[in-house]
Amino acid sequence: MAAQAAVNVKALRPTMGRRRDYLPYMLALPIIIYEAIFILIPIIQQFTSSFTSDIIGIGNVKWVGLANYERLFADKNFWNSMRVTLLFMGGTVVIAVGAGLLAALLMNQRFRGRSVTRAIMTLPWAFPDLPTVLVFYWILNPNFGVINVFVRFFLPLDQNPKWLLDVNMSLPLVILIASWKAFPFYGLVTLSVLQSIPHELYEAAKVDGATPSQAFRYVTLPELIPTLMLMGVLACIFAFRQFALVFLSTGGGPARTTETLVISVYKAAFNSFDFSYGATIGMAGFVAVFAITLLFAYLQRRQEAEAAS
Repeated sequence: MAAQAAVNVKALRPTMGRRRDYLPYMLALPIIIYEAIFILIPIIQQFTSSFTSDIIGIGNVKWVGLANYERLFADKNFWNSMRVTLLFMGGTVVIAVGAGLLAALLMNQRFRGRSVTRAIMTLPWAFPDLPTVLVFYWILNPNFGVINVFVRFFLPLDQNPKWLLDVNMSLPLVILIASWKAFPFYGLVTLSVLQSIPHELYEAAKVDGATPSQAFRYVTLPELIPTLMLMGVLACIFAFRQFALVFLSTGGGPARTTETLVISVYKAAFNSFDFSYGATIGMAGFVAVFAITLLFAYLQRRQEAEAAS
């Protein structure tokens, strides 16, 4: 009987193994279906729409080939939107990721009330976009904004600046608003990495006579570089797709100084009702983000190869 039972168990093992092999695919199937329905299919539809003429009130959809892309490359407003988007992206990446790194380094120290301070630090990230913009509207209001009190105290101004209506200050202020809202996310991610670094590495560096700055350069920074690179590419993607904060703050103005690509897509599709040209602008943004992602993958692979060697 024992020998027969052993034979039955051996006969069942291949079947049990095959059943287990399907489990990862079954678990990933809902994610694949979601990605296909809400991401892949809209991208394909947007790509095909960029080769058509779909303007409400003109007529049926017609195939126009590369006409929309020829119009795109000759459109000065598109290149202005691309320039504004790159400036917005660069500013938010540097300020938000840099502030997140600084906040993580501070929160990693031991001091009284650290848990409460960490909870307060997450508040900007938890705020929805609309309350965030309303708060900064109150701060930057040219009539009763609180920032005017400090500015007129330090600078001899005759009248309060119109912060978000000034062509020189609107984009930097929008970058600051977006960075203020985003930096807690990058700070929390960086803090989790800092807390995972073995304390023995710092003790060994201290024994070798390393100063705090040298310990940061040779111990902390190499552990943070992969995470900082990942957060950099995420910040780039988030900046390209940021719509609500920019639209609610300035609407793309004044004089298109804060009109990013997503604002251009909105205006083309829902103000001018030119959905095909809006899709074309969207595809240009998609290509730019895809190129940034490929650059990140290349840099990450290069960094891993250098670390291995």
